[in-house]
Amino acid sequence: MQEPIGSSGISAGENEIREESTLGILAEFRGWLKDILLAVVIAFLMVVFLYQPVKVEGTSMQPELLDQERIFVNKFVYHFEEIHRGDIVVFWYPKDPSKSFIKRVLGVPGDVVSIRDGQVYINGQLVEERYVPRGYQDADSYPAVRVREGHYYVLGDHRNASNDSRSWGLVPRKYIYGKAVFRYWPVEKAGFLE
Repeated sequence: MQEPIGSSGISAGENEIREESTLGILAEFRGWLKDILLAVVIAFLMVVFLYQPVKVEGTSMQPELLDQERIFVNKFVYHFEEIHRGDIVVFWYPKDPSKSFIKRVLGVPGDVVSIRDGQVYINGQLVEERYVPRGYQDADSYPAVRVREGHYYVLGDHRNASNDSRSWGLVPRKYIYGKAVFRYWPVEKAGFLE
């Protein structure tokens, strides 16, 4: 037996299919919306508490980091581990904490850092710095500095173009807010930092 056709020309069965289809689309949309909102919340929490995108400004960390490159800074790592010699850190500039700098840690608390003819010595031992090519070195000498507890001696890799501990002194631990860990821009140079 054939079902009667309503005034719209649609049978009751077809009407139920349309309603179920509409409900299915709405349920699917709500599912997608919840997933997108969750992803946004997780991304926000990661940026606020774990990783922060940073744009490199200046040439003091060449050749490792170039001007205008984009990196991620791990803001959480130093809550669980010590800052190590060789780490690339981001910190508030001690002379003007409204500005942030990025440099490499050379001296940790207790070290005696001296620079003779551009060569860095830690506790009297010459430091091999593969990350500072010949054209980036300087030939200046600086007096020995004992790194106090809770402070760090930092240098830019581009020694003859870096404003660092040689000119303004040690960086207090409380000013260091992250470790540079990953370059994401430009894409062709993306990867973990040494």
